[in-house]
Amino acid sequence: MKTTFIGAGSMAEAMISGAISSGALAAGDIYATNRADEGRLQELKARYGIHTSYETEAILSDSHIVVLAVKPKDAREALKKINAHLSPSSLIITLMAGVTTRFIEQEAGRSFAVVRAMPNTSAAVGKSATAIALNKYVTEEQKLAALALFSSIGLTKIVKEEQLDAVTGLSGSGPAYIYYVAEAMEQAAEAIGLEKETAKPLIIQTLLGAAEMLSASEGKAEQLRKGVTSPGGTTEAGIRILEAEKVKQAFVDCIVEATAQSKRLGLPYQNPIKQ
Repeated sequence: MKTTFIGAGSMAEAMISGAISSGALAAGDIYATNRADEGRLQELKARYGIHTSYETEAILSDSHIVVLAVKPKDAREALKKINAHLSPSSLIITLMAGVTTRFIEQEAGRSFAVVRAMPNTSAAVGKSATAIALNKYVTEEQKLAALALFSSIGLTKIVKEEQLDAVTGLSGSGPAYIYYVAEAMEQAAEAIGLEKETAKPLIIQTLLGAAEMLSASEGKAEQLRKGVTSPGGTTEAGIRILEAEKVKQAFVDCIVEATAQSKRLGLPYQNPIKQ
């Protein structure tokens, strides 16, 4: 299944790597291009055995899937460049935050099957939490192809397109929130006298273990927390400080604001005007 990546950044590479490793795509069926960084294309070609080229017509000819992995600000330019070479039967997958399927349809000037996706940076290690939304032209076969592609880099869920801003705020930006917690734990370890070499693996395993417990449990996170918070114990003493500092509400506000920012960034693409 010929698949063409327009843009060759870290997310495109994560998808290429995951798709090849899982068998979702064969290296010989993958084509990639970018605006001008030929060195980057050669790097991907050497690493994965894919095809790279600046011949737009050649890489898009008979392409079953076209992945738009460029920045949202470059959306109109990228679509203008590839539009004349797109096959009407191609599936367009967009990774551009805030860029609506309707915008892509209107820029193309014709009906296309479009899947809008919001993966996160954990795709680089095959652990992305990805949500996808489908427009009305996506066939069952194309839906399955998109699910196979994104499942090769982690967990995938189908959502309504209007929910993607919330997904962006929650899981799209989510890894950064966890890194923020890890930063705090690293600083605390130093403050209480633990060397970095000792603290880092303990922090990592604590995060991994907690994630596994959440995955294995049918209950809420609150129940797991209460289960390890003994009256008068060390955990209770620590949680008391978090509650006094309103840390939980800060995280809620953080995700709500990230969601609002995603909506603001998407405003130029809600009611597109041809230029």
